Amino acid sequence: MLMVERLRDGWLVGAVAASAGVTAKTVRKWRDRFAAEGEAGLRDRSARPFRSPTRLPLDTTAQIEALRRQRRSGPAIARQLGLPVSTVGLELRRLGLGRLRALDPKPEIIRYEREHPGELIHIDSKKLGRIDGIGHRITSDRTGQSSKRGTGWEYLHVAIDDASRLAFTAMMPDERKQSAVAFLDAATAWFKAHGVIAQRVMTDNGSAYKSKAFARAIATHGLKHKRTRPYTPKTNGKAERFIQTSIREWAYASPFSSSADRTRAMRPWLHAYN
Repeated sequence: MLMVERLRDGWLVGAVAASAGVTAKTVRKWRDRFAAEGEAGLRDRSARPFRSPTRLPLDTTAQIEALRRQRRSGPAIARQLGLPVSTVGLELRRLGLGRLRALDPKPEIIRYEREHPGELIHIDSKKLGRIDGIGHRITSDRTGQSSKRGTGWEYLHVAIDDASRLAFTAMMPDERKQSAVAFLDAATAWFKAHGVIAQRVMTDNGSAYKSKAFARAIATHGLKHKRTRPYTPKTNGKAERFIQTSIREWAYASPFSSSADRTRAMRPWLHAYN
């Protein structure tokens, strides 16, 4: 309304546009609306077009969906309904059925909740960058970070009891089978010292956990080994959540000047967690 009032006061279109921070075209649009409709023309209108010529009739969309749920291909649906393949493909994507696998039921995630400590120990690992000076996560300053590239990685290995949530961690040089076996040995001994006799362990499908060396270690400790389904990390969700907690509350919580400082800080943090 202010733009219209200024025009009525004799302001030039360009001056009104400059004062309002809009284009002259916008000023003329509101001027013409006011002239044609009065104050009613100044109300905001929906930007949605009056017609959507590219959208199919609802009954056609329903036919496409029904045929797709019969596992018909896009070209087959197009031939049956006499539509362009591109039109059918677009509608299938709008329906979330662009790929046939979208029709497959998602496998149910089995959530493990053991009653007794030791029945199931979740094991996982997380790659962490080695520290050579305080990093940008703490300082918010990436200056000079490129000169420190190549420092390398170290790996946080974790084991958490399903029933009690008692957790054990260790920093290892890698995720290879030798490190996985060494961590399993250390974890089972630590849990035993705390009154938890491990019976089963759950891991993902990493090569270290599928190795013969890890299988021998499992047998040596009298354990049963369960692996998650491929591409379903939520099955081992307790280990995943514990890793995220440890990263947030320990690894990135303080301005450590070296990897050794960070590793030393892990013990008191874990003691407080447990």
